[in-house]
Amino acid sequence: MRRACTIAALPLLLAACAGPHVETARIDPVTPPQGWRTSPDQSGALDADWWRTFGDPALTALVEHALAGNLDIAMAGARIREAKAQERGARAALLPTLATGAGGERSRSVSAFGTPEVQTAGQVQVQTAWEVDLFGRLSDQESAAHAAWLASQAARDAVRLSIASTVASGYVTLLALDARLDVARQTVEARKEALQRIRRRSDAGYSPRLELAQAVAEYQGALQIIAPLEQARTRQENALRLLSGDLPGPIERGASLAALTDPAVPAGLPSQLLRRRPDVAQAELQLAAADHALAAARKRFLPQLRLTGQGGAVFSTLLDDPITIWSLGGSVLAPLFEGGRLRAGAESAGAQRDLAAFAYRKTALNAFREVEDALANIVQTDAQLRIVAAQRDALAETFRLASNRYKAGYSPYLEQLDAQRGLLAAELNLVQAQADAFTARIALYQALGGGWNEASPIAPSD
Repeated sequence: MRRACTIAALPLLLAACAGPHVETARIDPVTPPQGWRTSPDQSGALDADWWRTFGDPALTALVEHALAGNLDIAMAGARIREAKAQERGARAALLPTLATGAGGERSRSVSAFGTPEVQTAGQVQVQTAWEVDLFGRLSDQESAAHAAWLASQAARDAVRLSIASTVASGYVTLLALDARLDVARQTVEARKEALQRIRRRSDAGYSPRLELAQAVAEYQGALQIIAPLEQARTRQENALRLLSGDLPGPIERGASLAALTDPAVPAGLPSQLLRRRPDVAQAELQLAAADHALAAARKRFLPQLRLTGQGGAVFSTLLDDPITIWSLGGSVLAPLFEGGRLRAGAESAGAQRDLAAFAYRKTALNAFREVEDALANIVQTDAQLRIVAAQRDALAETFRLASNRYKAGYSPYLEQLDAQRGLLAAELNLVQAQADAFTARIALYQALGGGWNEASPIAPSD
């Protein structure tokens, strides 16, 4: 009867040893909206190699070169290797250990009969030890390490997506600087020709000295635009080379900014977003790892069962035959007093779990915000591009009419100068508007995950 009561009370005793209840934060799940606030007119598919949709082979080559040589991606790959090694270490704790050893000596001692004894002795043995995973603590540790390894892969894919977007945006910026330089140089040539014409007219007495001074000032003002643009272009080239893991140098161009293909806006439902972004997958996997780590920390309060065994043979010149030796044993170790160390570890694991849960919710909410911002930005930049293009066309016609009136002697040179200044500003604004429109699409590709999904990530899984 007493034995039966003891067996019946054993589960209650183990439950009491399972550690304190760790309070964790209650976090509401992220519910995707029914639709996006901004819906563009166009729609298309989002492929993993979305940078090809711009129709520029140089851009494609640059992005793929950066994905192969970027140092941040290489560092992320090293972290994957580290996480995989930690997973193997956690899995190895589930298996028994096996070790072997051998030793020998030659000695001279006094026997029981008072005579010297000289012997050569040796021993070989094999030892094994195994911690039985009674309550799943080791399995929880292995599961946490496995989730951390998967999270490191998602983190690598997030870095790849960021690098691809940064390179594509940087290349568009570089083409925009080229276009602005072309506009500036064309303006310099136009003002140089006007200056030469006015100088001849002034020398002949047909134009006042005021017009000559104005033409010189406008020519010098146009020259001032070129140097900062060339400097900015050099810095942009060096930045793109660094992203590719190369030394500073020039960047090969393909199409001009105006010749880039305007890709369709990718389509996608909000409910699909949380499975299309590697950073969200990373945060989710880190939360899973924290949950397993918390479970393992609480199970440290439970007893641990260890089994040991060893066997071998002893050789000696004093023995006719070797003597075999062996032993089998087991031990149960249950914590009684740890000074609060186990409780502190469990509370720390609970706090880490809460941090991971808050981080996941923040990442998910930020994903929806980025897509909404990117969609609204596309609509606004496209509208701005149409406005700026219409303004440029109107100012180009204004400049043509003002030039004809000045040549015919119906208006002063100042009227042509004002028209030319307005046209220069409009052309520079048009280049910026074109670059902003392409950059907005790149930002949307990144916000939508760049074609990434859990089944087929951007890079092969390690």
